[in-house]
Amino acid sequence: MSLFHKAAFLRSAAASLDVPASSGEIAFAGRSNAGKSSAINALAGGRIAIVSKTPGRTRLVNFYALGADRFLVDLPGYGYAKTAGATLASWEDFLGDYLRTRAPLRGLALVMDVRHPLTRLDLMLLGWFSPTGKPVHVLLTKADKLSRAAAQKVLRRVEGEITAFAPNFSVQLFSSLKKSGLEEAEKVFGGWLGFAQAPATQGPAMSTPGRDQGSRNKNPRAIRGNQPGANALRFKAPRSGRRSGRRPKSPIA
Repeated sequence: MSLFHKAAFLRSAAASLDVPASSGEIAFAGRSNAGKSSAINALAGGRIAIVSKTPGRTRLVNFYALGADRFLVDLPGYGYAKTAGATLASWEDFLGDYLRTRAPLRGLALVMDVRHPLTRLDLMLLGWFSPTGKPVHVLLTKADKLSRAAAQKVLRRVEGEITAFAPNFSVQLFSSLKKSGLEEAEKVFGGWLGFAQAPATQGPAMSTPGRDQGSRNKNPRAIRGNQPGANALRFKAPRSGRRSGRRPKSPIA
């Protein structure tokens, strides 16, 4: 059985004081409706994260315990923040501190819809997070929505662009519905968390025969528009009022 199948909800956090003590954790980030919660559920082998047709249902930082003080951490989906100015400012500060300074954070799992990869918000988050020096593994979700040839074409394009940020960035195809790519993802994330033995799963990896299961590094090429700017990401925060007109301070707003 996969070690990730031990995952169980522990708590939600809205501020730094709420986060649990940890010896290692992996944060899952992505645009709302990209399939982030579904990817976590596929890894966990059960429905532990809320999946909704309404974008941005995740409103808090949710910690799922794996044992030995290790966690999968579900961050709010970005792109749909609607909250009052004071609450939004506090939320931005918390998320910014978490992603940039959280010592037990071993790496970032960035979830992108394979049909809409590398959006402006994705590129901003990558450019903003890369100075931490921590690895990023991209899950191109909903790969079952494309033909094999089309999915591989997107994979090659994204992996060629993603490594322009740093050599420890990688990418793979993933399908929560078909349970494809689970083994590859588990090996990557298990390695980050220091599991002695990579977890196993019965789901086949979505890859081309003779290739390296879709998670490869190529010579980087320049990415246009990858620097964070004034237009920031907007995570989904608790609904407590109208959308603020305040311009966020960091790209994880």
